Amino acid sequence: QVQLVGSGGGVVQAGDSLRLSCAASGRTLTDYIVGWFRQAPGKERDFVATLSQGGYYTNYADSVKGRFTISRDDSENTMFLQMNNLKPEDTAIYYCAADYSQIPPVMRQTAAEYAYWGQGIQVTVSS
Repeated sequence: QVQLVGSGGGVVQAGDSLRLSCAASGRTLTDYIVGWFRQAPGKERDFVATLSQGGYYTNYADSVKGRFTISRDDSENTMFLQMNNLKPEDTAIYYCAADYSQIPPVMRQTAAEYAYWGQGIQVTVSS
């Protein structure tokens, strides 16, 4: 069982940056695919980014490509989402997620594929 605790959200202005963190406990993240999702009010939970085991593969939603970067530090059992040039449409609750998978490295881009979730981090971007 993996427990995920996210942090780093807040209220920022358009063009600012934020770095979200998600610390894992209970298991090491080495053999886990990690991802970030977000949910705006009245909308479904949408894919943001995914990172394979070992950090070999990444993928991003088109809306965040070039602005967001997903990363992981398995020695610290933590994953990150660096968000630059934030826009008002990035306002949402952000969720970190993880799912166990043996080799080879793979990515997961749908919420249903992830077994473990953080508690949600509010990010608000004002114009």
